[in-house]
Amino acid sequence: MPISRLVQMIRRAKPLTLEEGLNILKRDHYRCQYCGLDGSTSFENYLVMTVDFVIPRARGGKKEPRNLVTACRPCNLIKGRRVFKSFEEAKAYVLQRREELRKEWETRMARLKGHKAAAPSAG
Repeated sequence: MPISRLVQMIRRAKPLTLEEGLNILKRDHYRCQYCGLDGSTSFENYLVMTVDFVIPRARGGKKEPRNLVTACRPCNLIKGRRVFKSFEEAKAYVLQRREELRKEWETRMARLKGHKAAAPSAG
């Protein structure tokens, strides 16, 4: 890739301003548009709220309100830079993947608890 093209891309990729981000959070009532986590119910929930580009900027997504949604950090990470035909398709993917990850976590934690129960107590 020529340097001039790279410089052009960097100049175009301006992050959201604080005001733009807050406007999206307010529009969506501080609720993750993927899983429904309510950022207004607790400070901890509020801290994990982000703004997601439905079509990622890395894939040509625009910094326009219709391309931006409130997302909790876990959902935003799960969606990543994937591109979907619609927001509904993205939401279905994120929810399905969250459930898969939850089951994997439950299995891991059950095994961990089993190991702890089987270990002889120090005494």
